[in-house]
Amino acid sequence: MSTVALFVPDASVILKWAFRSADEHDGDKALGLLSRWLAGECDLVLPSLWVYECGNVLGLKAPDVARDIMEVFLGYRFDESPMTANLSSATLRIMQECKVTFYDAVYHAVALEKGATLVTADAAYFCKAQKRGNIVLLENFS
Repeated sequence: MSTVALFVPDASVILKWAFRSADEHDGDKALGLLSRWLAGECDLVLPSLWVYECGNVLGLKAPDVARDIMEVFLGYRFDESPMTANLSSATLRIMQECKVTFYDAVYHAVALEKGATLVTADAAYFCKAQKRGNIVLLENFS
């Protein structure tokens, strides 16, 4: 039985699916991940926070299209990892050890809990948390 790779794209990657422009760094790699998922070549799982984080950014940066983009995103019906006591503890541990926000750390905690790989375009987070493992910077994703 073959298993497909499991990824946790964070909001920095998901939002690249919405902001498709020539100056959007590594947008092609982000879209490649989405295409692989849509083709059934990999699985995605997200913390339930993703929808609020992406909705916030879209509402602030692209209010004219935020509703339409959120409708598309919600239509994907991504697998979500609900917040549990164990996930909260793991997130807080990453937050404290790596000096990062809870928002960023929860994506990583989900990846670690599920044996997945966090895909992030956030180089600052990557530098602080790469020692935890199960993480790849979008620019190095293939």
